[in-house]
Amino acid sequence: MLKKIIVFLCITMTVGAFAQQNDITYTIGEKYNDKYKYSNLLAIADDGNGGTVIVRSYYTGIVLKPKGYFVEHYNQNLELLSEFNYKLKNANFVNAYVKNGQVYLLFLEYNYNKQAYEYQVHRSPYTDYHFTKETILSIESEPVTQPLDRNYYNRNFSSGFTTSVLFNDKKSAFAITTHFKKRKENKHFIYVFDASLNKLVEHDFSEEVEEKNYAFETVTFSEDLSNVYLVGKAYFKKKRFNATERKFQYEMVRVSASGRSVQSFYTPGKFPEALKPIFRENELLCLGFYADRKDNRYNGIAYFKLDPNTLSIESQKFNPFSQQFMMDKFGREEDKTIKNLIFKSMDISATGEILFNAEEYFTSTSTQANTSGGRVMVTRYHHNDIVSAKLQANGDLIWARNINKTEVTQGDDAYTSYSAYTKGGTTYFFISTASENPQQLSAERIMFKQGLSRNRNIFLIKLDGSGKMSYEKVIDDGDARLPLMVSRPYIDKFKDELMFYAKRGSKKQLVRVTVN
Repeated sequence: MLKKIIVFLCITMTVGAFAQQNDITYTIGEKYNDKYKYSNLLAIADDGNGGTVIVRSYYTGIVLKPKGYFVEHYNQNLELLSEFNYKLKNANFVNAYVKNGQVYLLFLEYNYNKQAYEYQVHRSPYTDYHFTKETILSIESEPVTQPLDRNYYNRNFSSGFTTSVLFNDKKSAFAITTHFKKRKENKHFIYVFDASLNKLVEHDFSEEVEEKNYAFETVTFSEDLSNVYLVGKAYFKKKRFNATERKFQYEMVRVSASGRSVQSFYTPGKFPEALKPIFRENELLCLGFYADRKDNRYNGIAYFKLDPNTLSIESQKFNPFSQQFMMDKFGREEDKTIKNLIFKSMDISATGEILFNAEEYFTSTSTQANTSGGRVMVTRYHHNDIVSAKLQANGDLIWARNINKTEVTQGDDAYTSYSAYTKGGTTYFFISTASENPQQLSAERIMFKQGLSRNRNIFLIKLDGSGKMSYEKVIDDGDARLPLMVSRPYIDKFKDELMFYAKRGSKKQLVRVTVN
């Protein structure tokens, strides 16, 4: 799969200091042979004893097709303890996670005998492999072309049935939304399950969809999992719009066993975008971006504080991007816009300050010739600029910085993008590039170019508490001969460690990175 990756990576940023700093230490595990050359990383997690569990889907054949799932178990010394091949063809995969000493694989299948869509879970202990299957949810419907809505940002409500699944960051719980429409029947239900597959909530949301269709994008849960908070776009069905209005608005929906609350985010002249809910102890916050116009450009950072029960907005702030931020991003170019920002991580400091990171992300398609002379459609994944911001506890902006980068791949995008970790008010960004040294464009601007080597260096970009940037190469390609899946580590905040999976072709290994 890696041979199919076409990546051009360049990062342009304002840098406060270029001195080498030993902020991390790392351990590279033994290199192992791997039977499956083409695969995708689905889950990486701690086994509870300092070890690591890896779950991958793999592909074989002249025309690559998914053939099953591969589970690997490593000990705390990064040594391979066991691996298991779960052969399963033609399955409609949704998500995977590791909890309670078991591997969970979630699928959405159609049961023609019952004329219903079924959410099925295949699970097995990773110490004694034996997969079992169970159906956790069944919804009557005629078969449709694409029932599972993987694109939360452009929902199709006309197919008759659509469903989506949203996990929280901890993978401790997930919500399933189902929207069924046929003639005068219009039903929308929200189901909530914990990681052990216990159904916590079943809520009839149909009354709300009489006027609006909902495309939920993000989710969080109360600590006891009794309340689920879904945020997304609510599309109006019959409302008339003028030239300055949008056909949708962002809303938060709270659902529990006893009822629901709904709150819209509507301020004249401000259009929220990419909102994400998070708890700060007992305080419910919702952060994202906003635009001054109805198009998808972003002008600044939005902050909302809500009552966790009623969802009434207790305070809100709209922080415009600073001139320094725009200079970081565009230099002296004029009339440039910011768009397509997707949240990657968010952290709350001990004093209540908020640090969050987002990335410009979009996909593109084109046709190209294949080996038999035909034409095939190719999808490319673009991972562009990193946006990092720090807010005061009351929502006021302290600083926002932009790290310019451009990455594109038509293969496994686990090797692209970045991962971020925050410790002591400093945020560390890990990126992978074949460049040996950055090109310095001016006194305070540098650029990384991808280079031609198959091996990758790992660079660390650091933003300190005041937003000052620095960088260093922390893992040389001579040490780590396999490229790291830099965007999908397992993060252990108690140990300040990130566990990366490295793979190319028939070789694989683990790399543990500790932030000092």
